[in-house]
Amino acid sequence: MLRLLSVTNFATIEHLEVELTSGFNVLTGETGAGKSIIVDALSLLMGGRADGSMVRSGTRQSQVEGVFQLGDVLARRIEEELAEYGVNCNEGELILAREVNLEGRNLCRVNGRIVPLKVLVQLGERLVDIHGQTQHLSLYRVGEHLDILDRYGNLGEFLAEVADRVTHWRETRRQLDRLKTREQETAQQLDFLQYQCQEIDDANLQPGEDEELTRQYARISNAEKLVDLLDHTYRLLYQGEDANSSVIDLLGQAGRSLAQLEQLDPSLAPDRELGEAAACQVDELARSLRGCRDSIEFSPERLLAIEDRLHLIKNLKRKYGATLEDIQQFAERAHQDLDQLSHSEERAEELQARSEELRSRVGELAGRLSQARQVAAQGLAVAIEGQVAELAMARTQVRVSIRQTKSDQGVPVAVRAPNPANDDLSGGVPRFACDATGIDQVEFLISPNPGEPLQPLAKIASGGEASRLMLAIKVILSAEDQIPTLIFDEVDTGVGGRIGRVLG
Repeated sequence: MLRLLSVTNFATIEHLEVELTSGFNVLTGETGAGKSIIVDALSLLMGGRADGSMVRSGTRQSQVEGVFQLGDVLARRIEEELAEYGVNCNEGELILAREVNLEGRNLCRVNGRIVPLKVLVQLGERLVDIHGQTQHLSLYRVGEHLDILDRYGNLGEFLAEVADRVTHWRETRRQLDRLKTREQETAQQLDFLQYQCQEIDDANLQPGEDEELTRQYARISNAEKLVDLLDHTYRLLYQGEDANSSVIDLLGQAGRSLAQLEQLDPSLAPDRELGEAAACQVDELARSLRGCRDSIEFSPERLLAIEDRLHLIKNLKRKYGATLEDIQQFAERAHQDLDQLSHSEERAEELQARSEELRSRVGELAGRLSQARQVAAQGLAVAIEGQVAELAMARTQVRVSIRQTKSDQGVPVAVRAPNPANDDLSGGVPRFACDATGIDQVEFLISPNPGEPLQPLAKIASGGEASRLMLAIKVILSAEDQIPTLIFDEVDTGVGGRIGRVLG
């Protein structure tokens, strides 16, 4: 239960502390005294919407704190849920705090530890249920009726399992639909990938091939100039030019002179050896140049072939990458994509089988959920009639209507709800439209006076009747949800006089 509420600089409140005791607590006062502001502050603490307008004029920040005393079961459950935040419920006590500044930024704490806002929202659903002045209006929204029934029947976990399976089923169907709608696009992409892979594979590129071809091209295209230079250099080294002696002849003469010098001065032996070595090296150089000269052939056919090959490589680089390695990597990725697209039919068959499997599973779960709702609906109708009987609506009849809509695209439900319209005369398993809440459409029907037919509550209930019905539902749900703090804020909206006293 909520034991203490502390409010600082919130709306018109500078500072306020409200101590509450177990049982029934009443806050009274004239209109404008600030009763609803206290409720708004508690709503903020429970994770409600926050903005800078809530901060008291002349201050920078609002703060709301609440001290809750929990039972052992609820304390253990909350500790398990908040274990990742290191929150401990010391002696069953839980302290929530929320700060909001002028910019609307939040700071949330649980037992002194900073936590995300979603944690306060989760705790708020377990700790406090606020029934506001106009909440009875939600009864006019038929979509709310299903939530009320599920809460009464404690079907939250069952509903979550159905919603999870429906999510997986829808995602599988979306993937299958994308495959089907992209068949033409896939075919075009498949052709293009095949062309790209074939173009690169046919090229049969070799590592470093472009650099080697560039060297060969330069050699062949400059063959004549190379031969002339090699021949000229060879003749200088080995034959001489214009009646001049060759380098080999001159080195021979130098060698003979060095041999004579060695005889006169033995210390010149190293110089004579250097001269002989130089003569040998020049001889080897001349022979190498001659061999290179004789090996050069100018082949227009080979030059044209190299030009074509280099042109092919240049085009491939322009399309697929700056280097041969980039082109090969592109080819590997293209082959992978091609393999995936080539097996798209197999993927579609797998998705179709998976979709049908999930459809059947959803149908099975949704059918069981619908059965559980049928049982809960009977109990809820009886419980509401019992509560409103004490609120001057003793003759009111209540029924919770549950219907389904047949659909060929829906889920198969072998166990049918008691609805004659659902009978399949062909003997097959009927299919019903299904969403994350299951196959059921729930609506509350009432008959305020004996003899009148049951009609939709949203169409015939007056404001006072809706207020009393919502109060009855809140009381019933508070027992089912086991929420320790239940707050009613001016729940006598739409009623007055004797009924107002009864409602009070």
